[in-house]
Amino acid sequence: MSKSPRRLVLLDLDGTLTASHPGIIASVVQTFKELGHPVPDESELRRFIGPAIEVSLRNNGIKDEDVDRGVQIYRRYYSETASFEDPRHPGQLVPGRLLATVFDGIPEQLNRMREHGLTLAVATCKPEYQALPVCDHFGLRPLVDGVYGASKDSTRVTKGQVITYALQRLGFDAKHGDRALMVGDRWTDADGAQETGLDCLGCGWGYAEPGELESHGCYRVIAQVDQLFQAAEDYFDKDQTQH
Repeated sequence: MSKSPRRLVLLDLDGTLTASHPGIIASVVQTFKELGHPVPDESELRRFIGPAIEVSLRNNGIKDEDVDRGVQIYRRYYSETASFEDPRHPGQLVPGRLLATVFDGIPEQLNRMREHGLTLAVATCKPEYQALPVCDHFGLRPLVDGVYGASKDSTRVTKGQVITYALQRLGFDAKHGDRALMVGDRWTDADGAQETGLDCLGCGWGYAEPGELESHGCYRVIAQVDQLFQAAEDYFDKDQTQH
């Protein structure tokens, strides 16, 4: 890992690096069925992508006493049990976490950023034990300097908590000139960045609703994956001129 001062880019996973909605939504549907609750409509199901699962369950009327069981059911379908047919391999069942694809152009953008000296890390509200095999499976782990997620015991859940944890693990040191940027596609990324004193670059190809990223304070929203490297470079170049 490069020495200080570093330019660090924290990248959300679901909706920023991967199109993960098929597996998340399928797992959420099974969770509501097992809990005996009506399955939310399609637009509400898409809102599960980004926030921690316990937050979304509560937002959809699951009572506190049922949230823990709901989380356990979701995690079983999402990360443990091969329950869903893989469209790329008909007849083969996979857990929900593998029902995803990397957005076109993401590997190239990550490679360009690293070639230009940026330190990259995944910072996701997905539990870290789920995020690591996902990044392995889709070939993302070799392209970043670390993968950081929520804790399994729910003591680290929010994006702000994950960002703080990631910065600590990476040895981020603002006093020595290190600078950092959050990159994500949902309000959780923007709010977590603000909470930790970072700016957030919004990704318009993800799962945000119209105006969501702007209303939560993203300093800029880019529409296409191929704009990512240049947007990060522009941010740090501009930031440098202000120091």
